[in-house]
Amino acid sequence: FDIGEYGLGKLANSLELGCDCLGVIKYLDCHINDMNGTVMNIKNGICIHEEDYGILWKHWDFRTDRTEVRRARRLVISSISTVGNYEYGSYWYLYLDGEIEYEMKATGIINTVSCHPGQPEKYGVEVSPGVVGQIHQHHFCARLDMSVDGDENTVVQCDTVAEPTGEDNPYGNAYYVKETPLTVEGGFSRNPDTERYWKFVNSNKKNHVGTSTGYKLAPVHSVKLFTDPNSPSGKRMGWVYKSLWVTPYDPEERYPTGDYVNQHDATDDLTTYAAKGRSIENADLVAWHVFGLHHPVRPEDFPVQNCVSLGFKLHPTGFFDANPNIQDHPIEANAASAYATVGSGTNGRSNGHANGHSNGHGNGHGNGFSHHNNGSCH
Repeated sequence: FDIGEYGLGKLANSLELGCDCLGVIKYLDCHINDMNGTVMNIKNGICIHEEDYGILWKHWDFRTDRTEVRRARRLVISSISTVGNYEYGSYWYLYLDGEIEYEMKATGIINTVSCHPGQPEKYGVEVSPGVVGQIHQHHFCARLDMSVDGDENTVVQCDTVAEPTGEDNPYGNAYYVKETPLTVEGGFSRNPDTERYWKFVNSNKKNHVGTSTGYKLAPVHSVKLFTDPNSPSGKRMGWVYKSLWVTPYDPEERYPTGDYVNQHDATDDLTTYAAKGRSIENADLVAWHVFGLHHPVRPEDFPVQNCVSLGFKLHPTGFFDANPNIQDHPIEANAASAYATVGSGTNGRSNGHANGHSNGHGNGHGNGFSHHNNGSCH
């Protein structure tokens, strides 16, 4: 348990301007206690900045030859923690349309063992002659204290169902979403065959078409576990066998593996919290979303692994009466954009290449990103 046993917070890096975060940055220092209760300061442990995120929406009307386009932006709140050989980058994104996204970026150095060159064991992949990286998985659980348009929420399980071909579906192409309210706490599994997702709704609040305001969670990075649930590891992480757990809010129920991860014996954790039979209808709810990364390593992951991304999104679903960005005023063309000019760059890089990075990250943030000698990152 990299996060629970070692502590993701106390292992946060001090972030460096122009390296870990680009643009106009607000840093926050982190003040936490060590094992003796002494205050420990991590300078610049959290980064907050805003960035361009491409097209938010666009339409060209061929009848009037009129085009409307809006740019998307997002607020980024991030930190990066080093847990032994691995780095975990935690990124929260807040979007203009009300979407909330969490992204985990896994990077660093994979765990390796030796082998006779060309003779790796079947539980790993030879990433360099005589070096084996083990096939492994990462699993995370996000505790989400839901409060959609108020504290009284209900979870609705949504499954897409194909209508049988017949009188109601003569062409065999009709399907609909079957909604099932969940009434009792517990663990719930993904179902890729029905494109299952869950809505957290406030049945006491309605939008202008009379449906409940809500937010949608789709388990896009849930993975199948290959560890025996009766094994020592499987017993300690029983919560990982479901994609979603829902419980009523209890301030004492904070961690999926219990308060004392190092000594956890599977008697006080999320699986026991959710087995109490409490109602989750019109209640103050906590959603525990399990997501992960299945990692059959490859030579390209060695000696340092590039970032692998995973996470989840919360989409407004009937929360607004219409597109909340439809009234935004048109924006002027980005003045930092320019046509590429071959051979006019620095260090073999063209201006078009540098400007392309600038556009992707917004408003002239490209100098620190391109290969100009403006300083180095350590």
